[in-house]
Amino acid sequence: MRMMLKATLDTEKGNEAIRSGRMPEILKDALERLRPEAAYFGPEDGCRTCWLILDLQDSSQLPPTAEPFFTELNAKIVFTPIMNADDLQKGLSQLSGS
Repeated sequence: MRMMLKATLDTEKGNEAIRSGRMPEILKDALERLRPEAAYFGPEDGCRTCWLILDLQDSSQLPPTAEPFFTELNAKIVFTPIMNADDLQKGLSQLSGS
């Protein structure tokens, strides 16, 4: 299932990771491991935030997907199921009356 992971980074942990030079390594490792379809980074509500579009095959993938963001950056994590346009069309075609 396609999911959007939003990780809102803790400011202090983010500052520590930047000062120590570990932030690029943490993000590079996460992107290499997770292989997102897309990855975006920017501020939201005054916090460093990343949005990753992932294709998770099973809910058991949630803990190992989120854990590095929790342990390394004390992030708040939100998983949201999402669809692309093809998925939406497929779902809409299954509605009665279509």
